[in-house]
Amino acid sequence: QVHLVESGGGSAEVGGSLRLSCVASENINRFKVMGWFRQAPGKQREFVARIPTGSRAEYTASVKGRFTVSRDSAKNTMYLQMDSLTIEDTAVYYCTCVTDTIYWGQGTPVTVSS
Repeated sequence: QVHLVESGGGSAEVGGSLRLSCVASENINRFKVMGWFRQAPGKQREFVARIPTGSRAEYTASVKGRFTVSRDSAKNTMYLQMDSLTIEDTAVYYCTCVTDTIYWGQGTPVTVSS
């Protein structure tokens, strides 16, 4: 059982930045991939970014060039640096990882206002 704990959510203004963290309960090099999803109010959960072990990061089109996903194996942590935030980025952000199954964190809320 893998436990994922997100942090770093909160409020920001349009054009601002936030950095989310996701700490895993075990060595993240064991995971095939780690990633971020988000769910805005009244909408379905959607893919944001992912970083496979030993491969390049991938992003959904709406965040490409503004968000950066990274991982620090020494800290068993994945990050999501979010810059140039827009109101449309308001959502609960979920961390996920894949081994033989998919694990999810509890989510951290992000609210962007003008």
